[in-house]
Amino acid sequence: MSRNHEKLRVFQDAHQLTLAIYRRTKEFPREGWFGIRVQMRRAAVSIASNIVEGNARGTTRDYLRFLHMALGSGCELKYLAELTGELGYASGPEWAHVVSRSEAVVKQLQRLVQRMEQLSAEEAANRRRTNREQRMGQETEDQRPETGDQILRITPSD
Repeated sequence: MSRNHEKLRVFQDAHQLTLAIYRRTKEFPREGWFGIRVQMRRAAVSIASNIVEGNARGTTRDYLRFLHMALGSGCELKYLAELTGELGYASGPEWAHVVSRSEAVVKQLQRLVQRMEQLSAEEAANRRRTNREQRMGQETEDQRPETGDQILRITPSD
């Protein structure tokens, strides 16, 4: 059940956020390069990557697992973007826009996770119902009286 990640607005927004993070973190002071800059870039890439990988999975349950990872990375990136501002590594309206974009992606992911959790619950309920109906059908079949054709016939051996 492969889905098309490119049709999701949250994917498009996460992709644009990743590009913005890469552009804006080029100017970080040298001391922030191997810590917060690398971590921010990884978190940003992880959001979009997990959406893509989850979309390629066969079940809603698997898809949901990857959406949870994307959401975790989104929350991490949101925190790091806010921390970056507090540390003075980045500031101004451009950085404020990056922070607000990260908040928007997190909210979109939260809504998508909620919808997919509902869908997953509905699918599980349908599977339980189908299994129950199948068991009921088997029990009814097992309770039928035997007919002459079902009696074991023993033949004398030579």
